[in-house]
Amino acid sequence: MSKLAAQDKFLDLSDYGRPFGKFLANQLKNTRFTPIHVTLLFGVSGLIAIYCILQGSYYLAGFFIILKSMIDAADGELARLKNTPSYTGRYLDSVFDIILNFLFLMTICYVSKTSFWFTILAFIGIQLQGTLYNYYYVILRNKSVGGDTTSKIFEYKSPKALPGETQKSVDILFRVYTIVYGTFDKIIHTLDKEAYKVKTFPNWFMTVLSIYGLGFQLLIIAVMLPMNLIEYIIPFFIIYTVLIFVIIGIRKVVFKV
Repeated sequence: MSKLAAQDKFLDLSDYGRPFGKFLANQLKNTRFTPIHVTLLFGVSGLIAIYCILQGSYYLAGFFIILKSMIDAADGELARLKNTPSYTGRYLDSVFDIILNFLFLMTICYVSKTSFWFTILAFIGIQLQGTLYNYYYVILRNKSVGGDTTSKIFEYKSPKALPGETQKSVDILFRVYTIVYGTFDKIIHTLDKEAYKVKTFPNWFMTVLSIYGLGFQLLIIAVMLPMNLIEYIIPFFIIYTVLIFVIIGIRKVVFKV
C-alpha cells in the first residue's frame, strides 16, 4: 500500500533511497528477515559511517551515510510486502534515527573541534527541521484518500498493538519515542497549531518541504564530508533551521485554514 493517494504524490527530495529500498525489500520478502532486522542493518551502516569519520575516510563515510538512508527505506517497504505493519518497528526506526543523528553530529564536532554547544544547537535544529517535515507529511497522509494512517498527527497515548507484536513492547517504545521526540513535536505544533485543519498541501509545497527530510539532511552531510567542508557542517545546519519560519509563513499565508 502506498503512503499517499496518486494525486497527492510529490517529488520527495529526501526519499532518493526508495528505489533501492524497494529492491532490497523484494529480495527479502520470502526470507526470514523481518523489518526489524532491516532497521538494525541501517543502524550498523550508520555506525560504520561514524567510524569512517573518526578515521578521516570521508568518502567512505559519505557512502555509508547514503547507504544508511537507502536501507532505511527498506524496512517499511518490507513490512508492506509481508503485510506485517507494526508500531514497534515504526518507533524503533525513529529512535534509531535520532540516536544516529546525535552521534553523527557529535562525531563531526569531535573531529572538526567545533563548539559543543553549537553542535547541540545544530542537533536541535536538525530535529526541528525533520519534525516540521514529518508534521506536514503525516497530515497529508492522513487526509489522502487511501493513504497510510499508521502515523498519527497527534500521539498522546500508546496505540493498541497490531498482530505480531506485544502491547508491552509497543508501550515501552512509545514512551521512549515521546521522550526523545515529544519536545520537538510540541515546538512545531505550537508554531503552527492550525496546520492539521488544512484540506491538503500542493505537490510543489511538499517538494520544497522535503529539503528538511532526514534523507536530504544526511545527503548534505554525505556531500560536505568528502568536499572537506566538515568545519562548516554544524554552522550550516544552524543557519538552515531559519527556513522553518519561512516554510511555516508560506503555509499560513498561502494555505489558510
